[in-house]
Amino acid sequence: MDDGEAPVRERTFTWDDPMLGARLAPTLSGMDYLGGMIRGEYPAPPIAAALGFWLETVEPGRAVFAAVPAEFQYNPIGVVHGGFTATLCDSAMACAVHSTLPAGTGYTTLEMKVSLVRAITVDTGRVTCEGTVIHAGGRVATAEARITDAAGRLYAHATSTCIILRGGPAGK
Repeated sequence: MDDGEAPVRERTFTWDDPMLGARLAPTLSGMDYLGGMIRGEYPAPPIAAALGFWLETVEPGRAVFAAVPAEFQYNPIGVVHGGFTATLCDSAMACAVHSTLPAGTGYTTLEMKVSLVRAITVDTGRVTCEGTVIHAGGRVATAEARITDAAGRLYAHATSTCIILRGGPAGK
């Protein structure tokens, strides 16, 4: 670049029809659906491809997502955007709740709080976000999440409340 112009940065990604998963999820327990997603049997949601994260581990009451921070996740001040961090935490907490649900039962996030305690950058390296269920009741579940790097340093933590929708995603 002799003319002083910065190189063009671009990113291309693909995703599957999100309605494939939306139609399939109510027919399976949360563990069966999320486990199938990890094994590649069911499509990941488009948000994962768009933001560059993936579901790595699931067990009853626990879900772990991973990501490698990249420039396309940056905000105007040169660090990973808090929205990315919040989305990663929301995904981990919600999937932890989903992992406890039987077939035919849906859920959705009612509220969440995210505390950003350290900036994430491309130099941070791979991060994981572990979501765990705190309480799973008949109508409400609560969960928490923590984003850490390979050395165990904390970057963010969050809490969430989900409503349990008996009869499927629409509560029907």
